[in-house]
Amino acid sequence: MTLTAPLADIGFTLRAIAGFDEGRFGDVPLEAILGEAGRYAADVLAPLNRIGDREGVRLHDGDVTTPPGWREAYRQFAEGGWSGVSAPEEHGGQSLPVMVEMAVQELWNWGNAAFAVGPMLTAGAIEALTAHGSAELKAAYLPHLVSGRYTGTMNLTEPQAGSDLGLITTRAVRSGDGAYRISGEKIFITYGEHDLAENIVHLVLARLPDAPDGTAGISLFLVPKVLPGEGGGGARNRVRAARIEHKLGLHGSPTCTMVYDDAVGFLVGEENRGLACMFTMMNLARLSVGIQGVGVAERAWQGALAYARERRQGRVPGTAGPSPIVAHPDVQMMLMRMASLVAASRALCYACAHAIDMSRLAPAGEREQWADRAGLLTPVAKAYSTDAAIEVASLGIQVHGGAGYIEETGAAQHLRDARLFAIYEGTNGIQAIDLVARKLQLRDGAAVNAVTAELDGIADGLGMSRRLDLQTLQAPIAKAAAELGAATAYITAAYQSERRAALLGAGAYLRIFAMTFAAGLLAKGALAAGDDRVGSAAIAKAVFFAQTMLPDVSSLRAAIAGSAAAVGAETTAWLCGD
Repeated sequence: MTLTAPLADIGFTLRAIAGFDEGRFGDVPLEAILGEAGRYAADVLAPLNRIGDREGVRLHDGDVTTPPGWREAYRQFAEGGWSGVSAPEEHGGQSLPVMVEMAVQELWNWGNAAFAVGPMLTAGAIEALTAHGSAELKAAYLPHLVSGRYTGTMNLTEPQAGSDLGLITTRAVRSGDGAYRISGEKIFITYGEHDLAENIVHLVLARLPDAPDGTAGISLFLVPKVLPGEGGGGARNRVRAARIEHKLGLHGSPTCTMVYDDAVGFLVGEENRGLACMFTMMNLARLSVGIQGVGVAERAWQGALAYARERRQGRVPGTAGPSPIVAHPDVQMMLMRMASLVAASRALCYACAHAIDMSRLAPAGEREQWADRAGLLTPVAKAYSTDAAIEVASLGIQVHGGAGYIEETGAAQHLRDARLFAIYEGTNGIQAIDLVARKLQLRDGAAVNAVTAELDGIADGLGMSRRLDLQTLQAPIAKAAAELGAATAYITAAYQSERRAALLGAGAYLRIFAMTFAAGLLAKGALAAGDDRVGSAAIAKAVFFAQTMLPDVSSLRAAIAGSAAAVGAETTAWLCGD
């Protein structure tokens, strides 16, 4: 099967849907960047995807060996300047918009998600260090992270502290020389040890002896694998990989248990303010995980479409001999659902990236509202896109039939890889809670009201379209926007008066929000589409999404109202074993 990097679809989504404008963003040569990224993803990363899945990683005496081809691929990645796409120019980066960063990340994940997750975390480390690091730390580490000589990690999770970071017990002790000594164990650390770069910069959450309890007492430390020394060389720090996890998917990515034994660390930001610093990295990572979902879903969709065009089974009425299964209505429905989910997820993620860019580049008086929009869209983009990736990958197996259930076709790998995305960087349940408990309150609800108003404007535009197929989308999108407004009012009021009811309905509410806004974004793209292949496909996906998937919004709204009664006190007692 020949894979094709989805450059045209990415470019269309950026411009026609998300709002990318070369003039506003400094005459960015988007086609040239995407073209080079696409070639690297297709020629270098994609051929290694199956190799990484089969070979995995190996740990021996604390050293991790990545799969065959990984080191050369990373060397080309670093030499191409891809580590510093959105990093500041003053530290050697390209200062490109986050929208471009997400576009190239989609391509890396389309090519090889297990490889891409390492650079993704490095980009987050650069973001956190740029925002919160001292001048000395920035000078010592940012140029090397940006050049790819170093990679970055995020060290949050401990055996007893997963999503509840207030339970962290990793210790930090002031050493008297301006540094700290870090001791403890962190688990599930992606690329915590590897053989790709000469140094690894661990960003570690730890607790000082006199720190307050809970999340208010967490500090963030930079702990390098190799300590700085004369001439750029230094001694090995007291941090090591004690084990690697044997995972369902992403086999080419080393997921490590890291042990810190009086390791030298350097404070990032202020003492006891580490969680706020880490969230700078985590918020970008959450959007990046959404992009991971888009990349893997795109590859699963391409594989399923190619197989469906080649595989012949049964006979479509009016034809002679076995027909390609792509001609059968049931398979067409599955393929269109896959394509529409990919397009919807891509639109949500790039709309979120656009809001981040505008929060930095818009006139000063507008930046706060753009920052609120980015905050509102981040949990939606992360949760919806990763759930969609799981569904798309599962449908991909179904399209392949029995061939999808065996490993040779590669269809099963996409599902195994995608399944993690809904779990890490905050489970999708936590994203729904974040949306309901915090993000709906931004500017007293003005952020979410702006989305509803935008949807109303798109519906009006559909009504004035000259295309009859687009006019038919006005009613379902207007109806879904009204359902979203009513659900928002219900959830907001319930959170103030009956919090449990709001939290029980949070997951359904997030899907209402995501589906309605995604439908509007796809319709926006359809209104701007031309008569070429990309435009025709954009219209087809917008119509399919609005006509066959958007009706779920009504049932989801009913589910929100019924959740409190469905999971009451008796059910809770039964589930808890009381």
